[in-house]
Amino acid sequence: MKGTLGFIGAGNMGGALIEGIISMGVYGPDRIFIYDVSTERMESLKRDTGVNVVSSGRELVENVSTVLLAVKPKEVSKVVLELKDLLKTRLVVSIAAGVRLQQYLDVLGEDARVVRVMPNTPALVLKGTSAISSSSKCSSDDVALVRDIFGAVGLCLQVEEDLMDAVTGLSGSGPAFCFMFIEAMADGGVRAGLPRDKAMKLAASTVAGAAELVLKTGRHPGELKDMVASPAGTTIEGISVLEKSGFRSSVMEAVFAAFRKSVSMSSS
Repeated sequence: MKGTLGFIGAGNMGGALIEGIISMGVYGPDRIFIYDVSTERMESLKRDTGVNVVSSGRELVENVSTVLLAVKPKEVSKVVLELKDLLKTRLVVSIAAGVRLQQYLDVLGEDARVVRVMPNTPALVLKGTSAISSSSKCSSDDVALVRDIFGAVGLCLQVEEDLMDAVTGLSGSGPAFCFMFIEAMADGGVRAGLPRDKAMKLAASTVAGAAELVLKTGRHPGELKDMVASPAGTTIEGISVLEKSGFRSSVMEAVFAAFRKSVSMSSS
């Protein structure tokens, strides 16, 4: 039995998770409870999904076996301190960026069961990428449950917590880099004469299809690139321009810069 699941915070990410969890059958709406400072947001989710709403964080934790903290990082300490007597005996799942497992254990005790998750924004359309790491007292069933929850909105991988900053730099910040690439691709199409709306759809669909090809075939991106780049053709001409502009090194540096920033935020 998975028990019951509670969300403290039901913003965009929380709402996407709730919809994905229900649609994938991980939990039924009758076993999901939500609390958010916005009554309007809670009532909207209740109408749309049939989940239970409560009037306080304490009431929520009293009713569930697993608590998912979907609040802003700056609010985490306040919530955990207020509810620590109850959270000690629950499985606690946090999506707060930069808040390390030890920060929860310092308040809840070393026996607390805590899972830290780094999701990304494509989860809003059930195409997310999430990485999870867990405290030592979490059981294999605890980890499997969290993987089921985040697997409902996309890909979910387990990593050591020391790699979470790297995850943040790559898949956490990565969607923004992809959006910039899509925008630039579309601009190129417009420059070549395509209407803006058609150029944007073509660019976004091209990036989505290329990503799916990597995931589905398991082939190295370089191999797939070579399949497109015919001798003396249009593609290799474009690749030459990207190489001269330092395209790959710029992307690598962007990911590494985001990683370094995450490290500094986590340690502050």
